[in-house]
Order: sequence, then structure tokens, then C-alpha cells
Amino acid sequence: MAVHWVATGPSTFEQQSYDVPLPGPGEVTIDVLAAGVNPADVKHPTRAQSFPVPVGYEVAGVVSAAGPDVSFTVGDEVLAFRVSGGWASELTVPARDVFAKPASLSFPAAANLLLAGCTAAEMLHVVGASPGETVLVHGASGAVGVSLLQQAARIGVHVVGTASPGRFDVVRRYGGEPVAHGDGLLGRLSPRPFAAALDCVGTDEAVDTSLALVPDRSRIATIAASARAETDGFAALAGAKPASKAYRDAVRASLVALAAAGGLDVPVAQTFPLADAASAVDLIRSGHPGGKLALIP
Repeated sequence: MAVHWVATGPSTFEQQSYDVPLPGPGEVTIDVLAAGVNPADVKHPTRAQSFPVPVGYEVAGVVSAAGPDVSFTVGDEVLAFRVSGGWASELTVPARDVFAKPASLSFPAAANLLLAGCTAAEMLHVVGASPGETVLVHGASGAVGVSLLQQAARIGVHVVGTASPGRFDVVRRYGGEPVAHGDGLLGRLSPRPFAAALDCVGTDEAVDTSLALVPDRSRIATIAASARAETDGFAALAGAKPASKAYRDAVRASLVALAAAGGLDVPVAQTFPLADAASAVDLIRSGHPGGKLALIP
């Protein structure tokens, strides 16, 4: 009998036993060795129409069973995104969402590669970041920010990234130029020209600074301030939107390949036993997880 976590209400979670379905055509079953923990896992149940709702969008583990018409075999080390119910000891998923795990990544890192990585890739794509340009990234030391730093560096884009001083080393480690957020941010950034601004935090400070420094609002994007985006006329991205989903799904394989080649690191701050997922939820809700989190069945 497998176990998984479900949202039993907009803000409540519970571990339950469940029967894992056998894989059918085009499906595989994965013994989960690590499950990624993301803010989306905690936020999305608030929009659910009915409960319980399975929780978790990305995992890494080992194939334990394979249905017809798939290229994976039992024993293959894999990661999967986007799945439903990843906070589990075992689950059956479409093989189209499964990829060979890069040997260079641990299971906790592999389980956190694609949600943040695909989000970062779409942000750079939407604002048209090009070699030689300088872009502003708000929240550059967070999970999406770290992936942004690495992906931007690979295409020759310079990033000035906001962070707390205690996280400046993270921004520098991945090729960015750190600047402290907080009072006086606009003054610390002016009068430098920025081609685009990417917001991973959603604060009014981040939005107001972006609007002041980037005159072309089509080159401003946020993943955390949708209301301001609608009011002020810039892009708000979300994985549930059809265009975002299509783009993010299309870049999964290239990001896995990049990680396999050593070009994309996934720093994991902390792991928790699967049974202690509530502690991971609390840390995500604090707003300061310090990096990626993973659940270990």
C-alpha cells in the first residue's frame, strides 16, 4: 500500500494510504525517492473546487513498472514533471512527463529541477532577453531566481539580482550582480539601463522599481504579482495558463539535457521525511525556505 499527501481543504493537508494503479499504455509507475516542494504545491489547493486534491508536481525515483509503448524499463532512474500527486511513495504517470535522471543530480535535486527551471526559461523567453543585455531579477537568490541566473548566463545576458545581503553569495555564485532589496532600491539601481525586469517576489517595491527602470512594459514579467500586472499592463505568467503550460512542457527535455551536461545546478536547502511534509509546508509558508526543499519517502 502506497501513501500520498492530499489537500483536504484550501490550507489543510493529510497523509493517506492509496492503491497505485497499474501502468497502462504510455504510462510508468515510479518508486518515488524524492518529491519536490514548491510554493505552487501550497497555493494551488486554495483554488480547488472540490477536495481532496493530490499534492506535488515533480518527483525523482526509479521505474518500478512500465506499460506498453514506453521507452523506460524497470530500474531506470527518472524524474517527472508535470505530475499530479507527487508527494507520494509511489505513483503512476504518463511516460511523456518522465525523463532520464541526470547522473550529476541527486534525487532531491532532480525532483526540483523542472518546475523552477521551466518557469525561469519562460520568463526569459517572454521578455526576449538577448545576448549582451542587462536584466533586473527581483528575488535572484530564490529557486526560480537561481535558475534564471544560470540560464541567463548561458545566453550571454547579465543579471543584476535583488536579494538580502546574507544571500549575496548565492547570486554571485551563479553569475549575477547582487543588490540589496528594501528602502532605496531604485536609487541603488539608477540610472543604469535595464533591457527587461523579471519579478519572482511580487512586492510593490519590485513592481514599482521595474516600471521605473524598464520603459517597455512588454519586457516586464512577474510570477507573483498578477493583480499589479493586470492593472499596470505587463505580463503575469502562471503554469496553469495554456500558453505557459505549452512553453514549459516544450522546454523540459532541453533543461534536463542542460543539467546532464553540468550546465544547470539545483541547490537543495533541506529535506524532510515524507511523513513530515507539514514541516516543509510551514517553511514554504514562511517565505524564507533558503533554497529548494524535498520530501524523502
